Amino acid sequence: MKNLNKTWIIFLLWSIAQVSAAQDTLRLSHPEFLSIVKKYHPLAFKYRLQNNITEAEVLKARGNFDPVVDAKKGGKTIDGTNYYEQSNAGLVIPTWYGIEVSGSYNYIDGQRLNNSDTRGGLYQFGLTIPLAKNLIYDKRRAMLDQAKFAQVMTAAEQQVLTNELFRDAENAYWQWVKCYELYLVQKRAVAINQNRLSLTLKTFQYGERAAIDTTETLSQLRGFELEKEDAYLQYVKATMDLSVYLWKEGQQPFEITKPLLPSESITVSEAYDRYSALIAQLNAQPVNSHLSLVYYQQKQKILESERKLKWQSFLPKIDFTYNFFNKENYQTTLFPLFQNNYQYGLKLEIPIFLRQARADYSQAKMKVMQNRLDADLKRQELNAKISNYSNEVVNYRNQIKIAQQNIGNYNRLLQAEETKYQNGESSLFLINSRENKLIDAQEKMLELRFKFLKSYNELKFMSASFGG
Repeated sequence: MKNLNKTWIIFLLWSIAQVSAAQDTLRLSHPEFLSIVKKYHPLAFKYRLQNNITEAEVLKARGNFDPVVDAKKGGKTIDGTNYYEQSNAGLVIPTWYGIEVSGSYNYIDGQRLNNSDTRGGLYQFGLTIPLAKNLIYDKRRAMLDQAKFAQVMTAAEQQVLTNELFRDAENAYWQWVKCYELYLVQKRAVAINQNRLSLTLKTFQYGERAAIDTTETLSQLRGFELEKEDAYLQYVKATMDLSVYLWKEGQQPFEITKPLLPSESITVSEAYDRYSALIAQLNAQPVNSHLSLVYYQQKQKILESERKLKWQSFLPKIDFTYNFFNKENYQTTLFPLFQNNYQYGLKLEIPIFLRQARADYSQAKMKVMQNRLDADLKRQELNAKISNYSNEVVNYRNQIKIAQQNIGNYNRLLQAEETKYQNGESSLFLINSRENKLIDAQEKMLELRFKFLKSYNELKFMSASFGG
C-alpha cells in the first residue's frame, strides 16, 4: 500500500509539472502565423492603404469634369452717386471632348455704367470649342486616364509586394521550425550520451571498461553539449526574426513573454504533395498575366497617354467661343446665330519653333521605349525564376528521398555498432563515429527540407501573383 501511494504521488507531481509547463508555453501553427501576418502586419496594412490612395486619385481626376457654379454681387457708390449695382450667377460644364458649356444670369444697373454693359437682366448661354489642340485629347482626359491606369498598376504592385511579404514570412516560419528541430536533435544526442556516460562509468567501476572509455564518452558528450548550446542560440535568433512578423490588432507589436514553440514539424507540409501540380500550373500560365508585367503594361498605358498629350503641343491652339444673349423680359429668337444678341471670339496661338513641343514629345517616346525594355527584362527574369525554382524543388525533393534512406542506413549501422560494443567486439570510438554521421545526416535532412520549402514558397507566391 505504501508503494502504491508513493507511485500515485509521483504520478500526480509529474502531471502537475506537465500542466504548468504547458501553461508557460505558447504554440504557434503555420495557419495561425499566416493569418496574423495577413491581418495585422503593418506592411500588409500599408499596401491596402496605397490602393485607397489611388482610388482617391481617380476621384480627384474626375473632379476636373465637375460643373462649376459661381456667383458674385457688388456695387459702387461715391459722393452719393450710385455708379453700379451688379449681381451675377453662372454655371460652367466641362465635357469629355474638351468642349465647355456655360450659362449665366447677370443683372446690372446704375448711373455710371460702361458702354459695353447691358442695363438690367441678361441671360447668357455659350460654348467654347477647341478646333485643333485639345480637341482629340487634352490634359483633363489624360489625367483621368492616367489615374485609372495608375489604380490598376498600383493594385498589381501592391499585390506583388504583399505576396513577397507572405513569402518572406513563411520562410521565416520554416527557418524557425528547422532551428527548433535541430535543437531537438542535439538535445536528444546529449540525453543519449549522458546515459551512455552513466553506463560507461558503471562498467568502469565494475572493471569491465578501461578508464579511457569514460574520457571518450565524456568528450563526445561535451561536444554535443556545445552543439546543443549553439543550436539553442540559433533557435532564439530565429524566434526573434519570426517576431518581426508577429503583430496584434491596431498594428501593435506582439511581445513574446513566454517560450514560443511551433505546432508543426518541418516534415508536415502540403508542399510535399502539391509541388508537381504547382509546377504544372505555373508552366500553363501565360507569363504576361503575371502582376509584375501587368504593372509594366499599365505603366505603358500611362506613358502612351502622356505621349499622346505631348503630341497635341504640335497643333496650333484655336479656340472658338460663342455666347447667345437674351435680355430679361424681352422675347427673342435663337436663330440665326450670327444675326443678333450674340458674342463670338476666335483665339489662335502658334509657337514658332516648337522647341518645347519637340523636346517633350521626344522625352515621352523615349520613356515608352524604356518601359518596354524594362518589361522585356522582367519577363525574362520571371521565366528564369520559374525554371530555376521548379528545378530546385524537384531536385531537393529527390535529395530528401536519398537523405531519408541515408539516415536509415546510418541508424542501422549505429544500432549494429552498439550491439557489437555490448558483445565486446567494438569500441566507443566507432560508436561515436557512427553517431556523428547519423546526426550530420539528420542535420542535412533538416537543411534540405528547409531549402525545398523555401523554393516551393517562391513558386507558390509567384503563382499567387498571376492575374485571373
